[in-house]
Amino acid sequence: MRKTDKIALILAGGSGYRLWPRSTDKTPKQFVHLIGDGTMIQNTFARISKFFPIEDTYIVTSNDFYELVLEQLPSFPSENIIIEPFPRGTAPCLALSTIILQQKYTVDSVITVLPSDHIIFNLGEFYESLEIGIRAAKELKGIITIGIQPTRPETSFGYVQIKKDYRGELNALFDKGVRYSTTFAEKPDYATAKRFVESGDFLWNSGIFIWNIDTFVNSLEKYWREDYSTFKLLKEHVGKNSFNENLEYTYKQITSLSIDYAILEKADNVFVVQSTFRWSDVGNWDEIYRLSMKDAKNNVLIGDIIPINTTNCLINSNSKLIGVIGVSDLIVIDSDDALLICKRNYSDDVKEIVDFIRRKQMNRFL
Repeated sequence: MRKTDKIALILAGGSGYRLWPRSTDKTPKQFVHLIGDGTMIQNTFARISKFFPIEDTYIVTSNDFYELVLEQLPSFPSENIIIEPFPRGTAPCLALSTIILQQKYTVDSVITVLPSDHIIFNLGEFYESLEIGIRAAKELKGIITIGIQPTRPETSFGYVQIKKDYRGELNALFDKGVRYSTTFAEKPDYATAKRFVESGDFLWNSGIFIWNIDTFVNSLEKYWREDYSTFKLLKEHVGKNSFNENLEYTYKQITSLSIDYAILEKADNVFVVQSTFRWSDVGNWDEIYRLSMKDAKNNVLIGDIIPINTTNCLINSNSKLIGVIGVSDLIVIDSDDALLICKRNYSDDVKEIVDFIRRKQMNRFL
């Protein structure tokens, strides 16, 4: 059993339907090149490998994506890939990962949980926030999340409310930007998001969490007791031939649930590191447009595009030549099987197209 403060757990099993038609069931957004030099998971691994040792870095994903992880990260140790039989939300995903990591690390070792599909700039500030979060996890024996100072009312991000001026027993950690949390809020409407930002005590919830193993296990026992009691039966099978069969049985029994609902909204030991590095969870095409470099007419043009009298557009061609004339404020995304045309600021509604495709059983387009 090893003790370390720098275990990284990358979450790579989710979907990103608002980025259809590039993000699909077979290749969700974390395995797609959307912005930057590589795919989202490649960029995430490159970013954190400068902070976490590779031998203490783990990726949790579903069985369907195991080969994709190996293909896109050929240098990653396959024994450090934790495989879910199928997705059941972040609470089961993290419970499974913790049960496996408990066999390798001491209970006071610290795990940092990082989504695989986010974009982060200002890496120096990012690493500093991680250092503060790890210190807070050890000293406070709490669940730590990284909160980002909002720069605008944003309806596609979650929020966390903090006790902005309450020092309590944080002592020196308060001066490092650590705050008590009060509530978590899901993606709000614009008026609510504007009120959050104006209040000054709401931060964007980055989805990055830090805790020591013992603290997280105690939280599972306290707040997710019924389902976690089923998970605990897996402990005796870890490393044995019986593990996969029992894991699948367990996943069929438990509730699909996010860690926010399972623990964070109930726990009284959640703290936030107030951070200012540039961050995005890249949830829709409008966010891709916002983050991308624009040309002189405020267009983002990727691929073979002929724009005539065209302004304020995101046009992304996979292989076809696309000509556009006299349009503005459009999102046009081409893939091998489908074409999306969407007015800017409506790309959250792409999920409705995906829902329609599912209802009509047109699954070849997913």
